[in-house]
Amino acid sequence: MTNPQPTEPQWNGLRVVVAGLGVSGISAARVLHGLGARVTVVDGGSGAGLTARAAELETQGIAVRLGDGDSLPEGTELIVTSPGWAPSSPLFAAADAAGVPVWGDVELAWRLRRPLPATGEPAPWLAVTGTNGKTTTVQMLASILTAAGKRTAAVGNVGVSVLDAVLAEEPYDVLAVELSSYQLHWAPSLRPYAAAVLNLAPDHLDWHGSMEAYAADKGRIYEGNVVACVYNLADPATEALVREADVEEGCRAIGFGLGSPGPSNFGVVDGLLVDRAFVPDRAKNAAELGSVEDVNPPAPHNITNALAAAALARAYGVEPKAVREGLRAFRPDAHRIAEVAVVGEVTYIDDSKATNTHAAAASLAAYRPIVWIAGGLAKGATFDDLVQGAAGRLRAAVLIGEDRALIREALARHAPDVPVIEAAEGQTGAMAMTEVVRTAASLARPGDTVLLAPACASMDMFTNYGERGDLFAAAVRELADS
Repeated sequence: MTNPQPTEPQWNGLRVVVAGLGVSGISAARVLHGLGARVTVVDGGSGAGLTARAAELETQGIAVRLGDGDSLPEGTELIVTSPGWAPSSPLFAAADAAGVPVWGDVELAWRLRRPLPATGEPAPWLAVTGTNGKTTTVQMLASILTAAGKRTAAVGNVGVSVLDAVLAEEPYDVLAVELSSYQLHWAPSLRPYAAAVLNLAPDHLDWHGSMEAYAADKGRIYEGNVVACVYNLADPATEALVREADVEEGCRAIGFGLGSPGPSNFGVVDGLLVDRAFVPDRAKNAAELGSVEDVNPPAPHNITNALAAAALARAYGVEPKAVREGLRAFRPDAHRIAEVAVVGEVTYIDDSKATNTHAAAASLAAYRPIVWIAGGLAKGATFDDLVQGAAGRLRAAVLIGEDRALIREALARHAPDVPVIEAAEGQTGAMAMTEVVRTAASLARPGDTVLLAPACASMDMFTNYGERGDLFAAAVRELADS
């Protein structure tokens, strides 16, 4: 069973405003212009980069207004917004007052899906959201679907643009879709075939306004699910979202977790990944999907990512053999719990992508004993729960960045016996990271792990988390050569 396609506007001549001149905004503007809409792109920014992008669009017949992202152009009939524009933006208040609908790029893509020749229906979407682990899970899912012989892609916040995917000349059989809370907020008619919420922790609260609003937007991913709502057994908030969702008749709640699974769940038994949901007589039977060694890397939180991906794939009908093959073929992106080197019997791990406390907690749970490199821009986060949970695993901590004091104070409260050294004060870039790595090495003992899991954003000292991780890896290699 599939969900009906929402009623579409008549695109030809429709006055559409695209909010934002970033990658998704440019893509949406071009697609809408190609459909015959009269498109105006608005952006409150300025500068050479935006001016160049605006000039390119204008040569194609698309109007652009820079320096004014607040006022609603006269006659606007629809707004398509980039994900980052907050609901509180004056443009949307003006749209609400004028009765103008607001869609995101995901909503636009959903409405532009085309029927597959083989089925007469659009390609199903297997969708993933959560505070952490979305990209890894979606990439695992795409690898499993590929192993099953399906033409697929990881799309949305990762890989291929979702608009490009639905309009591809050679259609996809099924899509693995990563969705942020921003994208879900602006996608009212989205109805995935099956979906998963991996976890919920405070994030982007300045955008959403409250934890309740953030969770509600995450929960939109379950609306209208056809086969399965996949949730985290260790995170009751995800199950609560399933209970609140309005789904198709027959859609099932499927849990995943690291323990032995009950009926309708996925879990781990004696080192094996096991499905007790999509099997005959699930009260008595289970299907083996692979082993924890098939997951790269086999850290606990990554095993749960694999189980979530497997649950979505099995909901789509993928055989167990393809799940194992897909997980074995998967290679994670850089800076996600990536082993850099072993130097002097100390393992160095780059998890620079751990930019919030929830991600850092998962990383810290995977190793022991740890010399922890942490700090940067806290983005309003607090660190007491993180430190309290990891205290027993810490050999020492090396603190960096603008908000290091917040972590130092949490360590003093909850891990007072853990040595703490503050490094690279006033420094940035490669010089800073060289000092940090050498400081961590001096604290580590054979068998320890030096873990870069900052729990903070990077922009106070580095261009982005990628540069932070690259410089960490370079400093470790320099240490090995010294």
